[in-house]
Amino acid sequence: MQSYSLTAAAKINLYLEIIGARPDGYHNLAMVLQSIDLADQIDLRPLNTNAICLHCDHPEVPQDHTNLAYQAAALMAKNFSDAFSKCGGVDITIEKRIPVGAGLAGGSTNAAAVLVGLNLMWDLKLSEEKLQYFGSLLGSDVPFCIAGGTVLATSKGESLAALPPLNNSYLVIGKYRSLSISTAWAYQTFHHQYLKDDAIGDNYQQEVRLAKMLSAIDYQNEQQIGQLLYNDLERVVLPQHPQVQRLRDEFQRLGCAGMMSGSGPSVFALTNSKTQAQQVVESIKIAIPDPDLELWISQFTSSSIRVASLLK
Repeated sequence: MQSYSLTAAAKINLYLEIIGARPDGYHNLAMVLQSIDLADQIDLRPLNTNAICLHCDHPEVPQDHTNLAYQAAALMAKNFSDAFSKCGGVDITIEKRIPVGAGLAGGSTNAAAVLVGLNLMWDLKLSEEKLQYFGSLLGSDVPFCIAGGTVLATSKGESLAALPPLNNSYLVIGKYRSLSISTAWAYQTFHHQYLKDDAIGDNYQQEVRLAKMLSAIDYQNEQQIGQLLYNDLERVVLPQHPQVQRLRDEFQRLGCAGMMSGSGPSVFALTNSKTQAQQVVESIKIAIPDPDLELWISQFTSSSIRVASLLK
């Protein structure tokens, strides 16, 4: 059996609008999702026993059945029991580069890598659409993490439509190491504060705002994309976390379009070049001299899960 090493890219939200509540407890969303080259490494090796073993170099990442990557392997073993019995179990090693609890889909992209990797390892020949279906059983972000690139996501996030790729754009990401925000809390709080009769705001205004963002992406208008960044969850997260608000404000003070990604607490700033991104990092370090604040320079990418190498 062949072993595989895969890279699993993080994602940011360029647009996140909560359209209304769903009877299943989730929310209907309109999101523009973008893969970035900040990525974890996932190594998959066959085992001689029918077991799933998981290891990770980050102390805050669970290494048992509560880990989404473990659950992805268990899902594949359950649905393809013949392949699992024939090929044996899998040893999963995760090298974390994506910050944990950051709103960057780190857990989801790890799960996506396991689905893609086992499809190769067990020679299942599943289509991307079939892999996305299995991903949707694990979490709303997993199908996108399989697809990657620039994507419009609707429904609860699992209905995907590819958009023209936004390549070669640089960004700076900032996150306070000790701060994590519950995605469930963010959505529930928004629901209680803003949702009425399963809808919010003016539907016409929602449609116009999203249409403008999609048009800006079609025309590759980076300046307009920056002006149209939108995230409903900022309305509940920023008032409760002033340090996240301050980081967002500092990015904007430096002339960058900036926004919180997902439910936070990561904040990103779009830049014109790698040189500008480096200047922004240095300026932020001076403006916010907090050792708890971590900063990364990253770039948009058109792919999410890639086979980095075949392992011996």
